[in-house]
Amino acid sequence: MLKVSSKSNPNSIAGALACVLRESGSAEIQVVGAGALNQAIKAVAIARGYVAPGGYDLVCIPAFADIMINGEERTALRLIIQSR
Repeated sequence: MLKVSSKSNPNSIAGALACVLRESGSAEIQVVGAGALNQAIKAVAIARGYVAPGGYDLVCIPAFADIMINGEERTALRLIIQSR
């Protein structure tokens, strides 16, 4: 699972995402907050360009997840990335 923050570099995330997708065929990204979601979506779009020549067509399935941060329960978004 890749964890993305609002300060994450979308190009770096995209490279890691492309690598995981090539190895296992699917990946998960976890975000908390609008800024982190923005960076994650940019990374998915960039990664799509990286893996398209290899025949991968990416789809993104959003889901909610309850996580603990510093002893406090928060709601995160998980983006499940798969190739169709």
